[in-house]
This record gives sequence, structure tokens and C-alpha cells, in this order.
Amino acid sequence: MKFGVFTVMLPDLTPEAAVIALREAGYDGVEWRVTTVPDSVRNEPPSFWGNNLCTLAPTQADLQRGRALADGAGLAIPNLGTYIAMGDLSAVEQAMQLAVTASAPSVRVGIARNDDPGDVYALFARSRAFLQDVERLSRRHHVKALVEMHHGAIAASATAARRLVDGFDPACIGVIHDCGNMVFEGFEEYRRGLEMLGPYLAHVHVKNAAYDRPAAGGVWGARWAPLYDGVVDFAALFAALRSVGYDGWVVVEDFSQAYDSHTALRENLTFLRRVYNAAQ
Repeated sequence: MKFGVFTVMLPDLTPEAAVIALREAGYDGVEWRVTTVPDSVRNEPPSFWGNNLCTLAPTQADLQRGRALADGAGLAIPNLGTYIAMGDLSAVEQAMQLAVTASAPSVRVGIARNDDPGDVYALFARSRAFLQDVERLSRRHHVKALVEMHHGAIAASATAARRLVDGFDPACIGVIHDCGNMVFEGFEEYRRGLEMLGPYLAHVHVKNAAYDRPAAGGVWGARWAPLYDGVVDFAALFAALRSVGYDGWVVVEDFSQAYDSHTALRENLTFLRRVYNAAQ
């Protein structure tokens, strides 16, 4: 098993500072956040999805920079954390070209969301039509496209994700399993979900979440939580990953803000390695 970090969780670190921190903490890889940070937020305090300093622009120059930084720190780049809307094939092709530059094997692509117009069958049909075109681009550029199991999207669960990608070439189209997102929506028992994904299980993101009861009672809501203290049973997750023979990347995406960035990197890896080793 190899451990990495998705730099969306490091909004206050520059890419230069991040690779040093990851190397010192003992990680194997860095999954770069790749998107355009709007000029309108650049004077705001650092934040995950706003003025995130640990973001590479979707340009050849910035991905060359990201690759050089990773190489210099002895880190692999297991995936590019791109933000590509369903249907935007030009963005998919650009991302795949950037992945080649960065020596990354895969990029993330978007699918339909629950609040998009149309019933679920129409949303699946549109998403699959998009993935059919993405599959052709994958063959052309030799870069895999990954769909993330994410709350709010039509493939929040492993079963839904498998139904979405079933029939595509697993060398071209894969799924990112995300146990933390499944706390919000889409939970399935880990082993059965991973078995359902089968050859489409391509990458793993880890984070945690917990439920809060409103003071006056009512509908409980989910919030991000530290890896060590939330709904996700990491011992069960690692046992399930082992049972299906997964020995790939586990990439941390911690939004809890329980620690500062440097402490979070150290504490999260210590926790994950301890639980992983106990599951062997």
C-alpha cells in the first residue's frame, strides 16, 4: 500500500512547501489539485476550495513545475485532482495531456449530479455517453479517467458507480472509492462495495465525517471529522481492501481542520499506518 495526499487539504502551503512536508512526514506521493484559482479570491485567507495555495494551474508550465517538485522530493504523482464538468471533453483532453507531462497515470472527471434536470435514468445515460467519449480520449493519450464516489453525484455508492462504468474498459475508466464521502451519502459495507467495483477500483481517497444532532432535535447532519474520530471504520476498510487484493494508492483528503497542515500530515499518516499494519 502506498500513501499520498491530495493537496486540496493543504490550502495554506505552497507546492514547494508541501512536497518538503510530505517527504518529511514519510508519504509516497502527492496528488496535485489542478484547477484555476479565480483572481477574485486570491487576497482571501487560504481555504480548501477558494484561495488554495497548493493548487497547480492547468497549464503545461505548472505541471512541469509539479513534476519537478515531486521528483525532487522523491514523490510519485498517482493522480491529478482535476475539476472537470461532465461534457467538457476539451477539458478532459487538456487534463490528460497535463497528466502525460506530470507522469500521472490518471485524472478525475465529473458526472451528472442529483440536482441536474431529468430523472436518474436520463442522468445515467448522459453520463455514460460522456464516458464513452472519455474512453476514446483515454486510449489516445494512455491516461485513465476516474469517477469519484461523491455525495451529490449520481454515483455516490459503489453499486451506483459500478452501474455507471460497467462495460467500459477498466484500463480507461475507473472509480475512486471514498469512505468519507459515503458518510454523507452512499454508504455500503466496505467489502461488498469493493467487490462490486471489481476491476474498476482504481484509486482510494480517505477522510472521515461524523453526525451532529441539532440542539432542538430533528434531522442530524454530517460534518467533516478527524480520521481517528468519526463514522469511518478504517480497520474494516483496510481489511476489505486487503480481501479484494487492492495494494494501490490510499490518498488522504482531510477537511476536519483538527490540526494545522503540518501536524495533520504527520498524525494522519501515523494513524493510517497503525491501522493498516494491524489489519495485515
